[in-house]
Amino acid sequence: MTLHRVVFDTSTLVSAALRAESIPRQALQQALRYCEVCASKETLDELSAVLARAKFRSYAPDMVRQEFVRIMQTQARLFVVRDWAALGVAPACRDPFDDKVLALAFEAEADAIVSSDEDLLVLHPWNEIQIVRPGDFLKQVG
Repeated sequence: MTLHRVVFDTSTLVSAALRAESIPRQALQQALRYCEVCASKETLDELSAVLARAKFRSYAPDMVRQEFVRIMQTQARLFVVRDWAALGVAPACRDPFDDKVLALAFEAEADAIVSSDEDLLVLHPWNEIQIVRPGDFLKQVG
């Protein structure tokens, strides 16, 4: 299957931001090269808030983490996500914080969600959208 549009969940993006040689970073780099990476205001706000946490300073300086958010803001295609409840799409995720990822994937008509989060992975496939680990995504685009 050809992947044109992909969504990365926040935990995978955090791993990509903090570990330069990680599989999540490699997956993101490939996605930015060969696919359209999709984001929403809500997912970018969450990424910014999570990466601003003091506990991540030991992994990467504030400036590096802020630059990663800026790159995502400029490189990802931004989608407006309507009210999730109004979409009437099921099933929702067992972790309600991950519903914003599903809503984005639905609105963007994404081919895949790249995630390491078991709460999302158990939904694979979700409404004809693949939910794959970063390593599996690399195999599909590599």
